Amino acid sequence: MQRRYLSVAAAAMAASMTLTLTGCGSGSGDGDVTLKLIAADYGDSKANGSQHYWDELTRAFEKKNPGIKVDVQVYSWKDVDKKVEDLVKDGHAPDLAQIGAYADYAAKGKLYSADQLLSIPTQANFQPSLAEAGEYQRIQYGMPFGASTRRLFYNKKLFARAGITTPPQSWSDIAHDAQLLKARGVKMPYALPLGPEETQAETLMWMLSGGGGYTDSIGKYRIDSPENIKTFDWLKDNLVGKGLTGTDPAKLNRQDAFQGFANGDVGMLNGHPTLMKQAAAKGIDYGTVELPGIDGKAKTTMGVADWMMAFKQNGHRAEAGKFLDFVYSNKNVEKFSGDYGLLPVTTSATQDMLADDKYAELHGFLKQLANAEFYPANKTSWPLVSKTVKAKMGAAVGPEGNPAGVLTDIQNTADEADNATG
Repeated sequence: MQRRYLSVAAAAMAASMTLTLTGCGSGSGDGDVTLKLIAADYGDSKANGSQHYWDELTRAFEKKNPGIKVDVQVYSWKDVDKKVEDLVKDGHAPDLAQIGAYADYAAKGKLYSADQLLSIPTQANFQPSLAEAGEYQRIQYGMPFGASTRRLFYNKKLFARAGITTPPQSWSDIAHDAQLLKARGVKMPYALPLGPEETQAETLMWMLSGGGGYTDSIGKYRIDSPENIKTFDWLKDNLVGKGLTGTDPAKLNRQDAFQGFANGDVGMLNGHPTLMKQAAAKGIDYGTVELPGIDGKAKTTMGVADWMMAFKQNGHRAEAGKFLDFVYSNKNVEKFSGDYGLLPVTTSATQDMLADDKYAELHGFLKQLANAEFYPANKTSWPLVSKTVKAKMGAAVGPEGNPAGVLTDIQNTADEADNATG
């Protein structure tokens, strides 16, 4: 999909405006409206769960807007998407949902578009790549909430023991370094989590590093492209087949791979910013670099965004818009990002974080965000395709695996789903 960016002039003009779009985000709050928000939990324990963040934020908002109450219910990522789906099916859609996908609800006409909700400066402040990723049929319905990019993490201590002086920059470097790590007794020289938890993410990272991806430049699925087939043939033959992943990738989940890295058992793996905190808590001396590609650094990396959306059912457009303008203020975006190790979704908060040495470890991830590639979340077929990838890609690189056959099977499923959903 061709990227469409706001011009500098338009962005500057938008940022200077204080008026909202006609009828958007300008509700007075009269009538004591209670907004219902279903949100995902980003914490790794009850002590730092997202409920604390939302409780503090809503108290501050309600103090400034006495006519609007906000009732936030936080669910685990395992449950939150299904919770919203069930509420919508039962005719009790929340006013707002902060979950993993928006396209199906947008396609069914259930959501307000971003420009019906947000003030112009707020909408113009989203990172352009994230705003575009939130579009369905060129209209933004998904408002990015949390974001991350991916880099290769490596254990400096294990690298030094194996005599490796520089981190890998290419696939051949990965294979060479993994051999050295294996010779030094490292349990998992390269962790390749293609287990069912987040197979679609590891798959996309490797596709991108090989010059492919899930879709082409116009948004059509190209899962069985020559580039993707070459990538997974290489993984099967040069990492998995040579025992350099330490375990069957089809049985390794991301969370277990991250825990292995934090325990000092993994030499290198692809990871996102939250792994930094997990590794540092266990005293791991680590480094990060851009994803290695076929002959050098990959041209791009994977970006992931979670989405805020507003449902039409209860008719609280103005109140929801006013609340969302508050949610996306610099102070609140920076606090959420800092609390949970994620990247800010707005341009101004990103600039603030890049200028602050306190966030130096995040700078590499931040600089990649503008050009990152995202899941094709704007396609209503994507949930089925993602589920199919989770079920099949791990076995594709196993001893009896057939990457070309598996990728073709997934492509056929994607084409059927695309044709069915339009």
